Amino acid sequence: MPHSRAMGGGLFELRLKDTSGIARVFYCVVHERRIVMLHSFIKKTEATPKRDLEIARRRKKEMDHA
Repeated sequence: MPHSRAMGGGLFELRLKDTSGIARVFYCVVHERRIVMLHSFIKKTEATPKRDLEIARRRKKEMDHA
């Protein structure tokens, strides 16, 4: 079952797990109705890699200014 959590600044993380591994998707909500997937990756460590979080935050910022 997927789980979601707020990462701050309107950014959310969707946590997915199945028999083949663990995946993460960062997303945001635009105009209160549209969900935009910003970045996804396969998780290999306990902590969320800073590089992946920075990519999602940069893309979120681009969406805010579009």
